Amino acid sequence: MVFEKMVCLVSRTGRQFQRYNKGRRQVVGCIPYRFKLSNDGKISDEVEVLVISSQKGHALMFPKGGWELDESVEEAASRECLEEAGVIGNIEHQLGKWDFLSKSRGTYYEGLMFPMLVTEQLELWPEQHVRQRIWMNLKEAREACRDWWMKEALDVLVERLSSPMNQPKEEKTLSISIETMC
Repeated sequence: MVFEKMVCLVSRTGRQFQRYNKGRRQVVGCIPYRFKLSNDGKISDEVEVLVISSQKGHALMFPKGGWELDESVEEAASRECLEEAGVIGNIEHQLGKWDFLSKSRGTYYEGLMFPMLVTEQLELWPEQHVRQRIWMNLKEAREACRDWWMKEALDVLVERLSSPMNQPKEEKTLSISIETMC
């Protein structure tokens, strides 16, 4: 018996089921990341993150969107990565929460960001015709990312990945430092 993975190729739309906290729309995003393959095909210590273009194509950012009433925060983060970037992976512990002013709407939002260790990159995804996806090293991504709060989330991820306390003892420690990002 052959099983094929089925993926919904339509993004959710509308705001009637969006979550709000103290009048602020809650949005959830992810920083999709992977460990780069070295020339010999082995996994290296170098981390790459996936940025996407805005729908109008003028800015780069990490996948994010509204958190809806019928899903957990982790489900919302996974859905946004699938819809906007066409990646699937493991959602890890929240990086933080930021209040930010929406440039297009002039209202404050509450943004929650998570890291996602990417396990699969799809060839077809819901927003492939309105977004580009680009894998970048950490420094390039920090420079390219439009939103200050997403840059701060990336800083938290870098700190987390570079912390020896977050590494299993039998694995080698990643040598990622904040200096390499500036």
